[in-house]
Amino acid sequence: MSTTENEMLSLRWYQWITALPRTYFKPQFLGLDQIDLSKPALWVGNHTLYGALDVPLLAHALMERGVRLYSLGDHSHFNVPGWRSLLIGAAVVRGTPENCAELMREGKHVLVFPGGGREVMKRKGESYTLIWKQRTGFARLAIEHGYDIQPFAAVGADDVYNILVDAADVMKLPAWRWLSKFDSITNLTRNGEVIPPIAKGLGPTLIPKPQRFYFGFGDRIQTEHLQGRSEDDEAVWPLRDKVAASIEELLEMLQQHRDEDREANWSRLRRWLA
Repeated sequence: MSTTENEMLSLRWYQWITALPRTYFKPQFLGLDQIDLSKPALWVGNHTLYGALDVPLLAHALMERGVRLYSLGDHSHFNVPGWRSLLIGAAVVRGTPENCAELMREGKHVLVFPGGGREVMKRKGESYTLIWKQRTGFARLAIEHGYDIQPFAAVGADDVYNILVDAADVMKLPAWRWLSKFDSITNLTRNGEVIPPIAKGLGPTLIPKPQRFYFGFGDRIQTEHLQGRSEDDEAVWPLRDKVAASIEELLEMLQQHRDEDREANWSRLRRWLA
C-alpha cells in the first residue's frame, strides 16, 4: 500500500465528481452529525447492487466533515488500468488483512463491506440482504487493534435497477456448463459467484432510476475490552453478529423512513420515474 495523501483526490475533486449524483439521488445522511469523527473507526455496512453509486456520496459527506475514508476494495478492481488509478486516487486499497492492519496502525477511518463481490453481484430477491457467509476478518482485526466499529446502512442503490438475468439464471444455461470447464472462467467468476447481473434502469436503458439515497448510522461498537481475543471465536462471532444486527436494524429503519419521505417530499415526477 504505497498511495500517498498527495496522490489522492481533494475535497474539491470529490465535490466535482459527485455533483451530478448528489443532485440526481439527493442523499440524506441520518445521524451522521451525531457521530464523533475525531476517533478513527472501522466503518462496516451493506454493499449495494454494483457497489459504485453510493460509496462516493458517503466518502464525500465525510470529507466535508474533515474525514478521509479509506476503502478496502476487491482485488479484481486493481486489474483494470485507468479504473485502478481512479480508485487509488479515491483512497481505495486492496482488501487484504495486511492493508487493513496498516491503516489501523496509522489511525485512519477504514471502510469495509464483509459481503464483498458476492454482495455487489446481487441476484433477484436479494435487495438489502447481508451476504457475509462465514466471514469474520473485520471483527478479528477490530479486536486485534482495539478499533471501534461504526455500523452504517445504505438504502436506494438496490432499487435503481431491475435485475433481468442473474448468476443463477446464467449458471442454468448450457453455455455456462461448457464455459465452466475452463479454469480461467471459473477463477474469474469465482465459480459463478460474481457473475454480474444484467439489469435495466429507466425504461429499457441503463440510466439509473432517480431513487433517493438514504444513509443511516448506528451506535459505535467498542472493542478495546476484547483486545487479546482476536482468535477467540467466543469473542469474534458475537461481535460480528452484533454488527450485522445493527446494520439490519438500520436497513429496516431507512426503508420505513423512505416510505414516509417519498409521500411527503418526493416530487410527483420522481415518484413516477422511480
